[in-house]
Amino acid sequence: MKDGGAYKSAGVDIEAQERGLVGVRKLAKSTFTPGVLSEIGLFGGLFRPDLTGLSEPVLVASADGVGTKLAVAKMAGDFSTVGRDLVNHCVNDILVQGARPLFFLDYVGAGVLAPEKLIELVRGVADGCRENGCALLGGETAEMPGFYQPGDYELVGFVVGLVDRPRLIDGTRLRAGDVLLGLPSAGLHTNGYSLARRIFFDTMKLKLGDRIPGDPDKRRVGEWLLAPHLSYLAPLAPLLGHAGLHGLAHITGGGLTDNVPRILPAGLQAEIRFGSWEVPAPYRALQEAGDVELEEMLRVFNMGIGMVLVVDREQLPEISKTLAAAGQRALPIGRIVEGNGGVVYDLGLTGPDEPAV
Repeated sequence: MKDGGAYKSAGVDIEAQERGLVGVRKLAKSTFTPGVLSEIGLFGGLFRPDLTGLSEPVLVASADGVGTKLAVAKMAGDFSTVGRDLVNHCVNDILVQGARPLFFLDYVGAGVLAPEKLIELVRGVADGCRENGCALLGGETAEMPGFYQPGDYELVGFVVGLVDRPRLIDGTRLRAGDVLLGLPSAGLHTNGYSLARRIFFDTMKLKLGDRIPGDPDKRRVGEWLLAPHLSYLAPLAPLLGHAGLHGLAHITGGGLTDNVPRILPAGLQAEIRFGSWEVPAPYRALQEAGDVELEEMLRVFNMGIGMVLVVDREQLPEISKTLAAAGQRALPIGRIVEGNGGVVYDLGLTGPDEPAV
């Protein structure tokens, strides 16, 4: 048997992996920033951060995956966007503490690691890194036949960012009377896909190319499900360190119900006025067809809000102006009140008195 033939017969093609990695190295190098000191392929990536002007540099790290959105990508035969989803999700997770990303690491696992699919996945990661100004410093690929099913891919990412401790956003400045601003999402982002897939494909018997019932924008199922997870770094960057920005919450798995309380100090709770923003039609289609209670919808899906800002009421006009200048729409969706934690929903249709921006 030729060299490497035994491993290949067991389902792992080292030569095919290497062909894919040649393209991956080129993609990663296209993201390199001045802090990168190493080439792709070393045992560890080297990065020297610029600490100029920082009095107490703090590293902020996070890890996440794309979840079963990958199943939709597999159905569509299109893995080109999920890498961007992954980066944007991770960047948002450290952004809520005021950190800007420095570098990113990825993991790609598969039963059979096709070189073209590997490159397609990593190209999305590289695109996301460039858009967010961070380097794809390294990563790992794993071909594990018998563990992953044929055609299945796993994609996981790890981000490391930096914030000066005096500019850290940790929720300690939150107080009763602060206003909640919601930034619109582009869709499900990367959460709630197991339920959405069951309702769309099993209950409603829809196909990827079908129109979503009741959607005035006439979006197709696959188009909406694969809409990229937005990064909020660019519009929020001018506000990092602003005295009027008291808190940030990334609305991911758990929805508004579980994510907003993660930043609340003791003695405070969030009051959200459901009806102060228009829930996009696809969510309403999912709720109706799936017979899902509103309480569960608010815990599974982001319901059209991808990020929540907690803002000092007195400085709301200035912050609203900054967001508008960045082209970012923001909607007042509630306020912080005294209480025992968690989120309380006002199900009336009247929103807060502050105008949308």
